Amino acid sequence: MLGQVDVSKRQAEIADLVQKAGFASVEELAERFDVTTQTIRRDVNGLCELGILRRTHGGVEPPAPASNIHYSTRQILNLPEKQRIANLVASEIGNNQSLAFSIGTTPEIVMQALTGHEKLAVFTNNLNVAFTASGNPSFQVTIAGGRLRHGDRDILGSAAQAFFSNYKFDVGVFGVAGVDEDGTLLDFHEDEVAARQSILANCRKSFLVLDHSKFGRSAHVRGGRLKDVDAIFTDRPIPAEYLAALEGTETGIFVADERSGS
Repeated sequence: MLGQVDVSKRQAEIADLVQKAGFASVEELAERFDVTTQTIRRDVNGLCELGILRRTHGGVEPPAPASNIHYSTRQILNLPEKQRIANLVASEIGNNQSLAFSIGTTPEIVMQALTGHEKLAVFTNNLNVAFTASGNPSFQVTIAGGRLRHGDRDILGSAAQAFFSNYKFDVGVFGVAGVDEDGTLLDFHEDEVAARQSILANCRKSFLVLDHSKFGRSAHVRGGRLKDVDAIFTDRPIPAEYLAALEGTETGIFVADERSGS
C-alpha cells in the first residue's frame, strides 16, 4: 500500500508507547512485551531506520521535535483507535455517494475501511487515500493537481482549494492536528486549514475524524471550530471541558466502542 509503513504489531505498540512516554529502555520494553532484549533491539533498530524513533543511551526516544510528527510515525500511532473510528465512519456512509477526503492518517484509514463499499466517487488531495480507493474498480477517484508534499504524499495550495470548490460532495471527511479547549480546530500550516475549509464549505455533511490524543494537542494555525461540523467521530468520550464548545449545537458525537470494535 502506498505510504504504509511495514512494521509488526509489536513495533507499532513500541512506537506508540515511546511517543507517549518520551523514553523507554531496552530492558523495560523487553519486560513489557515478554521477549528478549535482542528481540527488542531488532525491533527498535528497525523503527530507528524508518525515522520513527531514535536511539539514545540505554534505550529509545521519539525523534527530534519538528513542526509535526512525521507521517510514517503518525500512521502507526493510536492505530487500533483510528481503525475503530474508521469502521464507525464507514457504517455511516452508504454506497453511491460522493466523498471528499482531506490529508492525514485518520482519513486514510477511513478510506481503507470503505473499500468494501460500491460505486463511491472519491475526491482528494491525499495520494494515500487515492491509491487505496483505486483498489476498488467500482470507485471513481479524482485527485487534485499541484505540487506534491513528499513526506505526507499530499497536495496543498491554491490549486487544492480550487479543486474542492468545483464540486458538491455528499460527505466531507477530514481530520485536524489538534483541538483547543475552546473548541478551536488547529493545524500546522495555513494551506492545510484552507484545504480543509474548502471541503467543509462544499459538502452536505461534514465528518471530523480524530482520536483522543488530538484534544489538547498544540498547533499554531486556527481554522474553524468543533461546532462547525455535522459530526465528530472519535474513540473516547469527548472530555467535559470541550463539550461546552458544543452546547446548543446540532453536531453529532460518535464514539467508537472498544468492546465492539466499532
